[in-house]
Amino acid sequence: MGRADERRARQKGARRAKKAAKQGGIRRFFTWKKVLGYFVGLGVLGVGAFAILYFMVKVPPANAAAQAEANIYKYSDGSIMAKEGAVNRESVPLSKVPKKVQHTFVAAENKDFYTDSGVSFSGTARGLINTALGRGKQGGSTITQQFVKNYYLSQEQTVSRKLKELVISLKVDQDQSKDYILQGYINTSYYGRGAYGIQAAARAYYNKDVEKLTVAQGAYLAALLQAPSQYDYATAGPIGKKLVVARWNYILNNMVEKDWLSKSERDGLKFEKPIAPRPIAGLDGQTGYFIKAAKEELFKAGVSENEFAAGGWTVTLNADKKKQKMLEKAVKTELTDKLDPKKRQVDKDAQVGAISVDPKTGGIVAMYGGAGATKHFFNNAIRSDYQPASTFKPLILASAYENGSTTQNGSPITSRTLYDGTSRRPVKGSDTAFAPPNEDNKSYGSINVQKAMNKSVNSVFAQMAVDVGLSKVKNTAMDLGMVGDVKNGFDVRPAMSLGVMGASPKEMAGVYATLDNHGKKVTPAFVKSAEKGEDQQADLPDPTNGQAISRGAADSVTQVLTGVVDDGTGQAVRTKGQEMAGKTGTSDDNKSAWFTGYTPDLVTSVGMFGERAGKGTQVSLKGTAGGGRVNGGDFPARIWSAYMGSTLGDKSTTKFDLDTELNNVAPTTPSETESEEAPTTSAPPTESESPTPSKSPTPDDSPTAPTTPSTPSTPPSTPPSSPTLSPPATLPGNEDGGGDTGQSLG
Repeated sequence: MGRADERRARQKGARRAKKAAKQGGIRRFFTWKKVLGYFVGLGVLGVGAFAILYFMVKVPPANAAAQAEANIYKYSDGSIMAKEGAVNRESVPLSKVPKKVQHTFVAAENKDFYTDSGVSFSGTARGLINTALGRGKQGGSTITQQFVKNYYLSQEQTVSRKLKELVISLKVDQDQSKDYILQGYINTSYYGRGAYGIQAAARAYYNKDVEKLTVAQGAYLAALLQAPSQYDYATAGPIGKKLVVARWNYILNNMVEKDWLSKSERDGLKFEKPIAPRPIAGLDGQTGYFIKAAKEELFKAGVSENEFAAGGWTVTLNADKKKQKMLEKAVKTELTDKLDPKKRQVDKDAQVGAISVDPKTGGIVAMYGGAGATKHFFNNAIRSDYQPASTFKPLILASAYENGSTTQNGSPITSRTLYDGTSRRPVKGSDTAFAPPNEDNKSYGSINVQKAMNKSVNSVFAQMAVDVGLSKVKNTAMDLGMVGDVKNGFDVRPAMSLGVMGASPKEMAGVYATLDNHGKKVTPAFVKSAEKGEDQQADLPDPTNGQAISRGAADSVTQVLTGVVDDGTGQAVRTKGQEMAGKTGTSDDNKSAWFTGYTPDLVTSVGMFGERAGKGTQVSLKGTAGGGRVNGGDFPARIWSAYMGSTLGDKSTTKFDLDTELNNVAPTTPSETESEEAPTTSAPPTESESPTPSKSPTPDDSPTAPTTPSTPSTPPSTPPSSPTLSPPATLPGNEDGGGDTGQSLG
């Protein structure tokens, strides 16, 4: 072997030695025996740490939530509106709860409750990880853990609270019987409707004592604990109803699996709907409506129902005490004092809902929900099962401005644009045939948009909606705050132009407040702030957030709506020296009538609804207070006028600050004649579109036209009560649109 070979051999040997030394170093620390030792060591440390924690954490006395305090509700000025007393709870011994009803709760929450150690280590570990990562509430706790959380600890989501819950649950499970734990759990849990504990829940939902509950009823109460408000079958939406019935079935199936219920008995059970909610004593009048609406808003914002029910919260509302009294007085003087329910059935059926909003803050400053929360449970101010009718028409015009829309012949749509106002005129450019009648089948011939809005001409706005594009109209409406309700929907079809979807006074007030706020989105809010102690505050959304439509579009619509008050169906609300904008609405078969309008400082929507007393079905308002048809320019406008007139003061802004240059819209005064309008038309009249009513049948997918003209409303003889008003000699009720089934009357 030469020197070169020897050198290479030495180098190779050195590399092997270095590699072996390196591997030896790693193996010294990571042999399988040592890795096993590490795990054992960590396990020992973990057990030791848990042992220390176990001996350090003691079972505490009952917490404050188990001895709940009142929640306080205040007006915006800080004065107290109401106090919602201590939690409605009556603890009962487990012996009073039927055995199968006991099992419904176990089957719902913790099937292995009778055999487990009181904790779910996997569920707790998952909860600890998710809590540490900020993912909020997590399920997986046993009944014992939930009882410990309710009775000894708090609802806060922290790692330390989770660890305490784990230790205390182990100790409670060792020291107490399963019956003691189950009894504590069903007596401390919150079931909704202000009911804390199973006895209060049995009375709230089935009007019976706990010992008389059936297994089907017990399964429903057990299902409620997952989401008390969402699962209240009497007030839940379609999704909530489906979810609670699905959970009810899940519970009963688990009982069969655990041999707590026979298959034959299970098959014979039917879901038992709970009774309608009954008002809480002391929360009558408008106060009850305010409190319920405020709580729903807080829960939606993420406040725990369970913790809120335990009390200690101070909730400040946006409600203005003076304006609230003014609104209630306006309803009384302009409507309810004129009703005689003993003499006329229709007077029993007349319902009113109203919402008043500050357009700059989005705060709901006043509300009228009905005769009172103890007399009429449903809040008329937030119900969305009646058609808004022609109060929807300004949204079509808003969409036209926002989208720069043109007529069928390509002319820009503005307040001066001429349309064919012939009653029953078939719309052009629609895949769906539609030929709506105007009120009393009246034809207007060539009419500009301003006057069409003033007179609420259905044929014009049906065509305009098609010109703009029905989907675009819907999108603009939703951007402004409309959503439509489950019953009436928000279908994209020509009839949509007449406001046949559902809407609430609160919803319409928000839409018009957005227009008043120069297109900046307004979502009316009941709650100004909510706090518990110094450290806990509700995270409420900003009621005025984002631009819904451009300022030019919003201001242009406002300018047109001032014409409705000056020279249209809203003349009843005119006030000297005060600019006002608004729109009337009268719906299908006179089942609802509206006036929604605003000044620069305040927006108010008043809806009047025909609801058969005790049955909840929609009926006509015709004949209310001994009159004829009830139009939006009648009682709703009078209530609006009396209330809004009383709120005007030295600090009121009298003129709108409008910027309409972007849409090139000049003011259109009542004195202008047709010949002075720009010669822009949607589609010129043809022989088949003469001013005389069309005799062609209404399309199947459009509402049925009336066979005879409707009878004009006879207005009340009493003039508006506000001394600041300058009412016209007669109300223009007969100008309020027109239609029949599925049709807007203006």
